Amino acid sequence: MLFMSASSEPGTVRDARHVNWPVVAWLVTCCVLVFAMVLLGGVTRLTGSGLSMVEWRPLTGIVPPLSQADWVALFERYQQFPEFREVNYDMDLAGFKVIFLFEYGHRVLGRLIGVVFLLPMLWFWWRGRLVGALRPHLVALFLLGALQGALGWFMVMSGLVDVPRVSPYRLTAHLCLAVAIYGYLLFLVLELVNADPGSFLRRSDTAPRFPAIMLAAVFLMIASGGFVAGTHAGYIINTFPDMNGEWIPRGVMAMSPWWRNLFENPVTVQFDHRLLAYGLLALAVAGRIMLARARMRSALPAANLLLALLVAQAALGIATLLNQVPVWMGAAHQGGAMLVFSAAVLLFQRARHASA
Repeated sequence: MLFMSASSEPGTVRDARHVNWPVVAWLVTCCVLVFAMVLLGGVTRLTGSGLSMVEWRPLTGIVPPLSQADWVALFERYQQFPEFREVNYDMDLAGFKVIFLFEYGHRVLGRLIGVVFLLPMLWFWWRGRLVGALRPHLVALFLLGALQGALGWFMVMSGLVDVPRVSPYRLTAHLCLAVAIYGYLLFLVLELVNADPGSFLRRSDTAPRFPAIMLAAVFLMIASGGFVAGTHAGYIINTFPDMNGEWIPRGVMAMSPWWRNLFENPVTVQFDHRLLAYGLLALAVAGRIMLARARMRSALPAANLLLALLVAQAALGIATLLNQVPVWMGAAHQGGAMLVFSAAVLLFQRARHASA
């Protein structure tokens, strides 16, 4: 079985025996789990489940309620916080179980990812299966994962005090760190599979700037989506291409100071998200043309994939907006964003080693 090397001249091949497949399989598994974590986090947010667990117990919190008395105690604890008093005041125990299990599953999956990452890493390290250049990146990923767990609780805390809604700033930070961890993992997988041993994690001096710009732009778009979610901006204006009959909606700069509108004003947040989508599509088209003219043949399939996924994601975003963000469409849109980001990472990795 042979693989084209992204760093080689056209026509050369790389022997699959040089690929450390057990390490690749482990990192791919971690990628899949983090992808699932982001999707489940989206569902947890869309179902209003994120504030149902009002305590953070990193070590003992994996044990679920085992009896009716456990459920009643948890529900009574939940009733002491603003979300029940102001939003879910008519919720019964059965309804509480539903939202609790979404958040519980999200936290358990986070712990599972930590175990699946740490134990094989220690094993491969002990057995000498990790190349030296890879080791510091794996340590960094583990530390980022630990930070993500703490950041998740920091986010939840913001909705347990006075206002029964998490801070859009903390929610977006939590989302962006999860996406960054996923992209980091995926990039390492692609390097292990597609880069020659001598070029592993090394950048070519001839690599174009566009893939890095595109990757940053997609990441910015996802961050914008985090603020859309955090301010519930997707529920307030559900028309397209206009915004309730206007091209520049009323109230777009209603807050003072002006910069708060970019992050806290749901009208402005949705308006900016639309503008970023238009800009991202235009950037992808321009970049695809640029790569073709530069004869970056090994990067063109990734550029084509990215453009196709962006068009599909835009269509799904419009449909989600027009249907007032049903849970399944909102989750699909978040999953689509992760697929677009995956294609951007692939393009970035291929362009680092591409030869004209």
